Amino acid sequence: MCLPGTVEVVKQRIDEEGLPRVSRRAAIKGGVAAAAAATLTGGARALADDGHHGRRLSDLTHVLSAGFPVYTFDPPTRETLVTVEDDGFYIQKWTLGEHSGTHMDCPGHFVTDGRRAPEMKLEELLVPIVVVDISRRAAEDPDAAVAVRDLERFERRHGRIPKGAVVAMYSGWESRVGDPAAYKNVGADGKYHFPGFGIDALEWLLDRRHISAIGVDTLSLDVGESTTFEVHLTVLGADKYGLENLAHLKSIPARGAHAYVGLIPWEEGSGGPCRVIATW
Repeated sequence: MCLPGTVEVVKQRIDEEGLPRVSRRAAIKGGVAAAAAATLTGGARALADDGHHGRRLSDLTHVLSAGFPVYTFDPPTRETLVTVEDDGFYIQKWTLGEHSGTHMDCPGHFVTDGRRAPEMKLEELLVPIVVVDISRRAAEDPDAAVAVRDLERFERRHGRIPKGAVVAMYSGWESRVGDPAAYKNVGADGKYHFPGFGIDALEWLLDRRHISAIGVDTLSLDVGESTTFEVHLTVLGADKYGLENLAHLKSIPARGAHAYVGLIPWEEGSGGPCRVIATW
């Protein structure tokens, strides 16, 4: 929030001196960067030649928008509090649950006395990421789940899943995110129907590969029709975390990238929206 009188002071200066202007140098630099970014697909970006030559970045985060589909409770809403034109600066007010948009489930989301957002360690937020693609099966079966055979097939093709990795499921479900009804996919049985992790696959990853987290491009770590949430209970009960509503997983290598999980340390947070970035 701003100190009392701030709006009035800023507005008076703008009225007297005119609106702030972007310098020609900054405008040109920004235009070049935007043009370069537009040539890359799937959210991927190449880093400038500043000592990181050849490295790439991909944003695995959906834009958090009003009305973004959520598993339960109300979707996010926003309102404009002040504008540059009227007040000298721009601020919005958001109302949302912690588990909105691309977000983390901390252990404390399902586990009494489980770790919460401020307790997540930095080394857990900078980890290898691998992508297990089940999109062909998910296109035919919305209840498809990552199975042990998917993990074994992945390792035959791409090598061993690294210790401490985030193992992310790519199902192609992100294509539905603009339509909350299609994203939730409620069936005649009244249940959601979308892909997630199978419990056997999760236990295999925890026991044999000692992962840090799992991630999905859907609303839930469990398949949509689950009523027991055994995947949530198991992964969070193991003091690991989950990432939901990931984006652009197809834009990164199946193996060889690292993820930077930008979780805000919300006070007593059971998780929260994240900016998740992959680099390789």
